[in-house]
Amino acid sequence: MTIKYSALDWKLILAATLLTLIGVVLIMSAQHNASTEYQQNYYQRQLIWFAIAFFIFAVIVHIPPKLFDLLAYVIYGFSILLLILVLFVGTAKMGALRWFSFGSINFAPSDLAKVALLFALSRFLAYTKLPVASKRRLALTSFMVAVPVLLILKQPDLGTSLVFLVVLFVLWFWSGLSPFYLLLIVSPIISLITASHWLAWAIYFVLLLIFLFTIRPGLLFGVITVITNLAFGAVMPFLWNHLADYQKLRILTFLDPGRDPRGAGYQIIQSKIAIGSGGIFGKGLLNGSQTRLDFLPEPHTDFIFSVLGEEFGLFGALILLFLFGVIFYRAIRIAMHCRSKFSSLLVMGAAGIIMFQFIVNIGMALGFMPVTGLPLPFVSYGGTSLVLFWALIGFMVAAEARWQEY
Repeated sequence: MTIKYSALDWKLILAATLLTLIGVVLIMSAQHNASTEYQQNYYQRQLIWFAIAFFIFAVIVHIPPKLFDLLAYVIYGFSILLLILVLFVGTAKMGALRWFSFGSINFAPSDLAKVALLFALSRFLAYTKLPVASKRRLALTSFMVAVPVLLILKQPDLGTSLVFLVVLFVLWFWSGLSPFYLLLIVSPIISLITASHWLAWAIYFVLLLIFLFTIRPGLLFGVITVITNLAFGAVMPFLWNHLADYQKLRILTFLDPGRDPRGAGYQIIQSKIAIGSGGIFGKGLLNGSQTRLDFLPEPHTDFIFSVLGEEFGLFGALILLFLFGVIFYRAIRIAMHCRSKFSSLLVMGAAGIIMFQFIVNIGMALGFMPVTGLPLPFVSYGGTSLVLFWALIGFMVAAEARWQEY
């Protein structure tokens, strides 16, 4: 089927393009006073990566989603092989084995693994005859996610591993699993968190029992949920006592950055100062004092939203939020529109990846979430991640252009 360019979702493409260009401008500003010419020219390399990413996007748009459907498990297996390989021959940076290095180009196989898992889960859930809440269905899909997650945790990269779990939950929901079941599945994590204080855990457990009595998920499922929550709650003191001192400090600093303002809390404090000082309209391009005086850490990657807040203020932040809103709205509309269940799941999973990293990165900059290192989609500096996000846009646009295909 020859694609018609009039059938492409140009609103979606325009939103992603504007976000990428905003990112280039912010990277230029963030690195304007860098100590080396190489760092000052980051924005030029980002433009080159944008050209590469857009070319890959254009190629994907011309590929029928049925081909990704057919090759889903092959691509998944190849990505697992790369995740194993990077642990042995990868390049170590900041204590992590996450990249293959080819001269000045670094490739993170975890980004390919996100797409590969998305393909594999979408294919499985599109064709399986197992009931939606079947324990076998839940177990098989969980295993498909567990393999890359464990390999990525070995690198180690906790932030990226969380993206895989989000993909699983988004596709579980979009394939028909009740939100109540999803809540029960994540309830042990809530139990683990609330168990840090006996009163909070007791209140949570009472609410959980009331919830189970109300929705009545079945005797076996209910009993397993209660036992699992009890186990996670009981193990919390043990886990805390066995954490390294720096890990405890990182958690405590997230809850109260002021307890270590020159150490673990420095990043969050400086990010808040930068965003707050921008006011309504910001200080103007290249005029951000926190950025210019090098107080803001990693301004071109992790904290690029802080650069936006300082230099363009609330007005600039709202424009950014609006553009991401356009992407999420168009993605949901496309997913509901597609006749192919595989394409529908693929689009929602792609939107889930973008949405999760968007929420985590901005939440991190505002101090609502711990520092994880996840980039702001389309905006943060990074070639592999930019290619990934434009590939996800390509899947959405291709699905919309062929929405009538099964």
